[in-house]
Formats: sequence, C-alpha cells, structure tokens
Amino acid sequence: MKIAVCQMEIIQGDKNINRVTAERMITEAAQNGAQVVVLPEMWTSGYDFAQLDQHKEPLEGSTYQFLSEIAGKQNVWVVGGSHPVEFPEGVRNTTLTFNPKGELQNIYSKVHLIGLMAEDQYLVPGTDCHVFDLDGHLAAVEICYDIRFPELARSYAVEGAKILFIPAEWPIQREDHWVALLRARAIENQMFVVGVNTSGKNENDVFNGHSMIIDPWGKTIAEAGSDSTILYCDVDLDLVTSVRERMPVFKDRRPSVYKL
Repeated sequence: MKIAVCQMEIIQGDKNINRVTAERMITEAAQNGAQVVVLPEMWTSGYDFAQLDQHKEPLEGSTYQFLSEIAGKQNVWVVGGSHPVEFPEGVRNTTLTFNPKGELQNIYSKVHLIGLMAEDQYLVPGTDCHVFDLDGHLAAVEICYDIRFPELARSYAVEGAKILFIPAEWPIQREDHWVALLRARAIENQMFVVGVNTSGKNENDVFNGHSMIIDPWGKTIAEAGSDSTILYCDVDLDLVTSVRERMPVFKDRRPSVYKL
C-alpha cells in the first residue's frame, strides 16, 4: 500500500489558499501512484480560533464535499487531516476519511484538547473512536495531542488496527516529543504509525514538519524534512500480523490488573 503524507504549509485563516494547496498535493500524490493520501490537522484554517465562526462547517459542508469529490475523482483514500466541524454539542476538531469512491468511511473528533493552544476554550472534545476497514485491514485515526494518551492507541490496537494515522500541527519546540511519542505508539501497539505534521508558522508557533511513517518494530521507514513536501512510503500491513505473532504482547496483557 503506497501512502502519501501531505506536509503542507497552512496559511492561517485562508481557506481558499489552503484548499488550492490541498487539491494540488492530493492530485500530485494520486498521479504518483499513492493509494492513501493524508492531510495535516486543521489544514483548512490553522489555529485561527479568533475567527472560528467563519471557519466552522456543518458535517456535510464544503470541506466534506471537497474531500469526497477529490477522493472519487483521483480514486484514492483520503484521510482528510482535520477541520472545525459543528455538531449539536459544539465545534469539534474532526477528521473525515473517504474511500476511493468518495464515500465517507470514518469520522473521528479529537478526544483530548490542548489548553496550550486554547483548543479547550473554543472546541468540545470528541467522545467516540472507531476502527475502520481500509482495503481489508483495520485502521484508525488520532489527532496531534491525542498521542500523549497511550490508552487511545491501545484501544485501537486491541480492536485489531494495523495502522494509525495522526494528523497534527506539532510545534518545533516539542519536536523531540513528537518523534519519541510516535515511535512509542508504534512499538507498544505493534502497528504502523503515520504522523502528518505541517510546515511554516503562525503568530504563535513554528511547525517544523518531520512527518514520519514508523513500522511495527519502531523503525522509521520514511521521514520528511522541515519544508512543505509530499512524503511517500510503501507499507506492507501484513507485517503487523507477523510482528504480533513473533512477539505476542497482546496475549500477555493483564487488563484486570491495570485499574484503568
């Protein structure tokens, strides 16, 4: 399975420019043979919470339509990064995933909101997490800050997920944490982890890229630099089964002791 990670530079508050960039990158990735294309967190507007009322959309709003149409047109899976979606409970930081027919395959809203970036002042957390079928393999999504909470990734792994997509806007000052946490989630859950960061900056933060794809042994098999780019990698999801058989961590778990 060929995966393309769109490490795009997000222009804060400018949905039109960001959509043009996303369309160009998804199209280029598809033309280069990608089967799965992944966008970063809050790619439509960045963390422009002061103008959230202008950026939030209903579930089946313009970004939903854009992602659905381009997935179908380019015949690729699109893990749609995330954007602000309005639900009855409030606005959530939400990832929509579409299959190559342009059909919605999964909805995930960020469960853990980060106060350092004021998310908790403007957004409401998600309450559901599900695995979904990705061409015969189970997959899942987390968003950025979620990777600091290992219980979420483990719950996906226990359900059988073989690959975890993590759209993010991760700032440069915590880059070491980004690398360590992505690798930890891959090793402890024996799954592929696809971390998709942004490049560029806003008025508060610099985003240093370094999107990564890590295999179930914790080996980095693809890594971007700091500039806007498309990162490609071929992954064999059957490797997950092999690793889990060779080192049967899940068989040796003792959930009754953990008191979670």
